[in-house]
Amino acid sequence: MKILSSKLYEAQLKVILSTFAPEEAKAFKLYLDTIIINMPSKAKKYKPSVYFDDENVKDIEHQGYTIPFYYDEAKDTYLVLGIIKKIYSPDK
Repeated sequence: MKILSSKLYEAQLKVILSTFAPEEAKAFKLYLDTIIINMPSKAKKYKPSVYFDDENVKDIEHQGYTIPFYYDEAKDTYLVLGIIKKIYSPDK
């Protein structure tokens, strides 16, 4: 089993971390890494992604951000696709 991250995810994360104070960025990244490392054992608990029409893409929510990931069953690989700031709609 492999866990990979896309270049888009890496770029988006870098921008997000630059908005935090250094200690906050470190804590955010450490907790996020822990969530991602544990993703395979908890993948079934995550809801299908609202951003993709694919049952193999699910969303992880963390501190106001959504992290969509794709599971490639044939290769037993998880791919973190990006990290998006959640937008709250007044309709919901």
